Amino acid sequence: MPTPTGQMTVTLTRELEQFVRDKVREGAFATTSEYIRDLVRSRYLAEKDREARLRALDAALAEGIADAEAGRVVPLGEAFARIRAELGIDSESGNR
Repeated sequence: MPTPTGQMTVTLTRELEQFVRDKVREGAFATTSEYIRDLVRSRYLAEKDREARLRALDAALAEGIADAEAGRVVPLGEAFARIRAELGIDSESGNR
């Protein structure tokens, strides 16, 4: 685990403080600082993942727009027919 490089004071309600202390007492974490670091790290990684997924979505949208502007399009009915065929869905009833 990386060595902490900074310190921060966190103020919690009594209820939250007790919750953190209970988690440490249960043995999942050695100290309250370790527990708080784990919570912040989890949130940080989740946000980085979300940002990466949004960048990928933006890139896919830009690619789709560029395709449309270049005339690389498929009529909607044909596109849905292809999707239904790929999924094995009957075009009339919608059943597989």
